[in-house]
Order: sequence, then C-alpha cells, then structure tokens
Amino acid sequence: MYTPSVPTDPHKARYYRKQIPLFRLVEKMKLWPSRRGILHSVRTFEVRGSYAVIVTHCDKQMVVHDSKTSRAARWLRNKWFQEACPQCRIPEWKLQKYGATHFIRGYGSRLREVTDGSPPEESR
Repeated sequence: MYTPSVPTDPHKARYYRKQIPLFRLVEKMKLWPSRRGILHSVRTFEVRGSYAVIVTHCDKQMVVHDSKTSRAARWLRNKWFQEACPQCRIPEWKLQKYGATHFIRGYGSRLREVTDGSPPEESR
C-alpha cells in the first residue's frame, strides 16, 4: 500500500525559543506573513547583511530587515494569519506542522547555525 511521503509527523509538537532572529525563523519555517494577513510560502531567501530578499511561490518579492520584535516575527510566533495564499499552495501538512509549533521563552531550539558539522543544540 502506498502512503504519501510527509517529511515529519505534522502533529508532533516542536519547540523553539521565543526571541530568535527573524531570518533564522524564516529559513527554518519557509513561511512569511504579509501585512494583509496572508501566509505565503517562501521559495528563496537571500541574506544581504542586515536585510534579506524573500521571493514567495506566488512570485512576490520583499526586502525585509532582521528583527526579533518585528511585526512579521510576532505574527509567526503567535500564528496570526487570515488565510494561506492560494497561489503559493501551501500543503496541509505544512500548515498542521506550523500549528503544532510552540514558542516558549526559556525552552526549545535556538536554531543556531552549524559550522563544525556537529548537530545543533537541542532543547533542554
């Protein structure tokens, strides 16, 4: 019997630190909330110093600033969005995985970059 391939269990709880840089969060989740409340799927994410260029699957391009307390960072942490973008076609498993993600102040992965080949620091 064929079962569709899902990268990980979308219902499994994931924990991330609350105050992590926006760029690391977007690189990990590949989601971007627009100002109108539409959740987009990120196709490419290119860092240029303290700014980054985001291109979504619906071919929208944005230049964003790295901030832990920005509108986009708050909306991603609090899961505030009206709807998913119909042109981006975000899979249902990805929305479920995003819904099962928790952001806690003193617990969870810090999403640190791996430079020496060792696994990143996990939650306590």
